[in-house]
Amino acid sequence: MIFGEFPTVEAEGAVLAHSVRLSDGSFAKGHKLDRGDIERLATDGIDRVIAARIEPGDLMEDEAAEQLARAIAPDHLTFSEAATGRVNVHSTVDGLFVADRAAVDGLNSVDPAITLACLADHVPVRSGDMVATFKIIPLAVSGSKVAAGVEILRRTTVFEVKPFQPHAVSLVATELPSLKTTVMDKTARILLQRLQVAGSILQREERVAHRAGVVADAITRALKAPDRLPKLVIVFGASAVIDADDVIPAAIRLAGGEVVQVGMPVDPGNLLVLGKVGNVHIVGAPGCARSPKENGFDWVLDRILAGEQPTSRDISGLGVGGLLMEIQSRPRPRDIAAKPVAAIEVAIVLLAAGRASRMGEGGAHKLLAEFDGISLVRRSASTAMAGGASAVVTVTGHRRDDIEQALEGLDITRVYNPDYASGMASSLVAGVGTRAAQQADGVLVMLADMPGITSDDLRTLITAFRRTNGQAIVRAVSSGKRGNPVILPRSVLNAVMRLEGDVGARHIIETSGLSVIDVDIGDAAHLDVDTPEAVVAAGGVLKG
Repeated sequence: MIFGEFPTVEAEGAVLAHSVRLSDGSFAKGHKLDRGDIERLATDGIDRVIAARIEPGDLMEDEAAEQLARAIAPDHLTFSEAATGRVNVHSTVDGLFVADRAAVDGLNSVDPAITLACLADHVPVRSGDMVATFKIIPLAVSGSKVAAGVEILRRTTVFEVKPFQPHAVSLVATELPSLKTTVMDKTARILLQRLQVAGSILQREERVAHRAGVVADAITRALKAPDRLPKLVIVFGASAVIDADDVIPAAIRLAGGEVVQVGMPVDPGNLLVLGKVGNVHIVGAPGCARSPKENGFDWVLDRILAGEQPTSRDISGLGVGGLLMEIQSRPRPRDIAAKPVAAIEVAIVLLAAGRASRMGEGGAHKLLAEFDGISLVRRSASTAMAGGASAVVTVTGHRRDDIEQALEGLDITRVYNPDYASGMASSLVAGVGTRAAQQADGVLVMLADMPGITSDDLRTLITAFRRTNGQAIVRAVSSGKRGNPVILPRSVLNAVMRLEGDVGARHIIETSGLSVIDVDIGDAAHLDVDTPEAVVAAGGVLKG
């Protein structure tokens, strides 16, 4: 390719490097000039153009990018149409993105004109996430250089997405007088949250004394538990592992297994134990894994759930990037595959689990109050169903039986949150963790005690979300003051799954780095009914 400034009269067949505006239109960058174009340029007094003259053996940018992309095995990946020399690669599954750094570096060393950028090695991704992009820098590139790049891509697996494989997980938790039962309950709940993201289940939990022989027996029972899914055993010790002969590694050996590694160069997460009994992994979780914050346990768990067999060398090689303690983690927005606006799906999570503590001691429940003869919770669920969402998930908790009876016959997914008393976060996690929510491009979080919200309001919010291609947060406001509902894009759902306590998603919204689109829906954005007086003022009739 010869690049430069050419006299217009000599530029026939050249490709424009920049757009050119004419009195009767324009030529775009990348336009190949023909004889008629030359005459139009001359008529407008344009006597020179900056362009590229394509030489024999050169490939235009889009063709070069397409050839490189076609060299990648399409398993669990989709590829965008080439445009401006770029092909974007997206995952089609929830899984673990794996990259060969040496191979990526090798491709990028072929020629500065040929580039491949991808995510870091071994990071979890969601279906639709962008994982890599090929970009050709100039308008054209040597075909021989492209062929060399294609050979590298075909010779080795430069990158791939390994789908998460559902596992049946057994939790063995050891007990000591110093460890509160509430801590163990929280441990099981947070482990379940981690597993749900990868489509796995917590099949069983057993609590035993903190002694090697007892733990070994519990591991053996877990291995014998019937299930069609691959098994995984996770052991949470009441006391931290401090030696290769401590309780958990000793128990793995007593159960007939081998200890792969004790300790890992990831902080937090140093005190992890990895072993195997037959083909089943046994993971001694570090104490930090009782918290939902990212730690070394997540790294090892993701690999196992994606079907990998982590070795001692794999774990020892995690030190670079392994200092997590000081990193301010926040969700990373990623491009999702471009979709027609109408194809962008939003699931509604309707929160109906709260204790209604401000309703007093009379026993009346605000969600059972009737508006026009219909209970508020049923009214809210029906509004959600008519709002244009792909699915409606209702989270129940307090007075579950009464609430679910009020919802009888509606085509919705009902999820019970046994931890509803801990606050809103656990209900958000329960709803967002469902398959319907995880498969959507965004989740509209709706409070069941807001009688003013209409299906038209929901459709307006969803339309605004679709116009952003599902990559912005959409929030209902009234006169500029933020309110509810709110739509959260897929890119922040991992952060939602780590919430704890009586908090909502406000902190995630404020720190996500995503655009926030405010949609004014009037007074309905602020009208909730937390007290008997508020129910009556809004036109409701209190019931039991």
